[in-house]
Amino acid sequence: MFTGHPKGLFRLFFIEMWERLAFYTMVGILLLYATDTETGGLGWSKDTGNEIYGLYLAFVYFTPYVGGLLADRFLGYRKAVLIGGLLFATGFFLLATGQPWAFPVGLVFLCCGNGFFKPTISAMVGNLYAKGDPKRDAGFNIFYMGINIGAFIANFLAAIMRNAFFWEAIFIAAGIGMLISVTILLASWKVLERADPPPKTNPEDTPFSEIMKKILGPALAIGVAGWAVANYLLPAEMTKLVKPTDFGFLLGSIPILLFFARLSNKAAEDEKPGLKALLPIYLAGGTFFMVLHLNGSAMTTWANDNTARQLGQNDPIVMIADAVTVGGDTVFAGNAHPSYYSNAAADIPRPNKSTLLPIATAGQEKMFGQKKMGQANLDELTKSMPLDVKVEVLPIGGELTDEQKQWKKYSVDVFASVNLEEGTDSHGVKTVSVKSEGDALKRVAFVRTDGTKKYATYLVTPEKFDTLYEGDPPQIEEGGEYLKTANSELYQSWNAFFVVIFTPLIMLFFARLLKRGVDFSTARKILAGMVITGGAALFMVIAGFSSDNGAVKVSGMWLMGFYAMITVGELFLSPMALSLVTKLSPSRFVGLTMGGWFFATAVGNKFSGFLGVLQGAMEPAWFFLVIAGAAGVVALYILSVLPKLDAAIKKYGV
Repeated sequence: MFTGHPKGLFRLFFIEMWERLAFYTMVGILLLYATDTETGGLGWSKDTGNEIYGLYLAFVYFTPYVGGLLADRFLGYRKAVLIGGLLFATGFFLLATGQPWAFPVGLVFLCCGNGFFKPTISAMVGNLYAKGDPKRDAGFNIFYMGINIGAFIANFLAAIMRNAFFWEAIFIAAGIGMLISVTILLASWKVLERADPPPKTNPEDTPFSEIMKKILGPALAIGVAGWAVANYLLPAEMTKLVKPTDFGFLLGSIPILLFFARLSNKAAEDEKPGLKALLPIYLAGGTFFMVLHLNGSAMTTWANDNTARQLGQNDPIVMIADAVTVGGDTVFAGNAHPSYYSNAAADIPRPNKSTLLPIATAGQEKMFGQKKMGQANLDELTKSMPLDVKVEVLPIGGELTDEQKQWKKYSVDVFASVNLEEGTDSHGVKTVSVKSEGDALKRVAFVRTDGTKKYATYLVTPEKFDTLYEGDPPQIEEGGEYLKTANSELYQSWNAFFVVIFTPLIMLFFARLLKRGVDFSTARKILAGMVITGGAALFMVIAGFSSDNGAVKVSGMWLMGFYAMITVGELFLSPMALSLVTKLSPSRFVGLTMGGWFFATAVGNKFSGFLGVLQGAMEPAWFFLVIAGAAGVVALYILSVLPKLDAAIKKYGV
């Protein structure tokens, strides 16, 4: 499997590995960061968080459509990858500033960076091999392993950064990873020359200016118009689930979908069957990634809200989080905050009552959780403070004592004033986010003195405090201590782990079928991948019923099983389809058709965000049943066009 490949393959392997580490770091924590209201996140509703997640993943895969064109016709592949890597790094470092304006701008840089990087580096892998080279599929599988090694490490890196430091530290680490990727590319510039044919255009190709005028321009105009109509004219009831951004993106996709449907019309006669065969492949890929990329939306919500993550569980993720310590701290397990107990078992220990400070209003609790508080609110709280709790001022940007370092995690920045912005989610539930103006005046923690011990308390409302201890549940003995829970983003690493473990086994399985003369074509592998993907969703239907539809937390082994199944589906479908795109396309179209693959993925990803919103409006079992049904419909379609797919594949000898 690993021998006989071109020299540049493993250079591309490591360039992609570091880039995917950075990319999947963002996928792993974007929804958590956007919706966190307890440790300094953005504090948005889950509806808004899922909408942003879907938009980000949609555009991060939509931009390769343009990036592929520019690489094919003007830049060449190495330059495109270099530009993409630098844009990626810039985006992460902007996010790390924590400034309100930097969040949308940083995401735009990430989307543009992926547009240049992703389609071109995949095309470079294909260009290393001659047409008909039997090592080509194995090369893509090895490359795919590099992707997933980076994806596996990403979530563990994110857990370390946010447990030890703060949310923005994750973006700093991701940015450094991108700089390593760019450094490897520059060091391999000459070696990768073979994979980078000179950019060219043919007379029959659609001019780039015409594409901008007749495809991307109309797509933008229709998308903006669709968003505006949905946002300003449709009644609010119609946009609770299907958001205005969903309307805009899907309507704006129509011109691009028509372009790819008609792409074969301008091709030479012998090129048409291959280009037409790409359309069902795009459909299968988009549907598959719609389900797979629930990892950062619906599956992360399941991990965060419905999974028993406290240490001591018979769950490999929890066992790793329990076993790995640095200086006595569990680096992959953080503290369980009050929200963890909303559906936890009655025998799960709560923090000692002295750890919490139940004097806040609902607004002040939001401020504390989002690390932004107005001076007037601090003055009001100070008047209600128990005698054993004092407001301790911590230096901002200065040196902290060891004691202050312990308090910092539960400190809050104080501003001259803050505003609470209220809204509602798809259930009509009230949501509140905290907005501040100017620089923080100071940073404070509410520190309790308990004998010789001093620790920062956690601010809650009296109502939440009473609910938390209703029925007299067990408490942690020491004040200032918390139940440790494995970070919810770690469960996303199962997918990458299983890719690395299963890839050689799946390849061995395919090789044995070939040796026995079994007709298991690439098209049949794609069909099997869709069927297995539907099976993974059905597995989570059972998990939904086991959790009493979210009323109680269940084992993380359900997530392990889901990711194991969908990974098998992925290995049957994704690398095979990725390889087919490069095989069935004329060489001058490879970057463009790879852009088409990622555009199909973008549409699927937008549905991932939409399904994350839909999850909040449905019981878990029925939610996963809808997903299984969608995968089943696409599988039936692939089955119906299987003879045509097989014929096209055989025609080109691939």
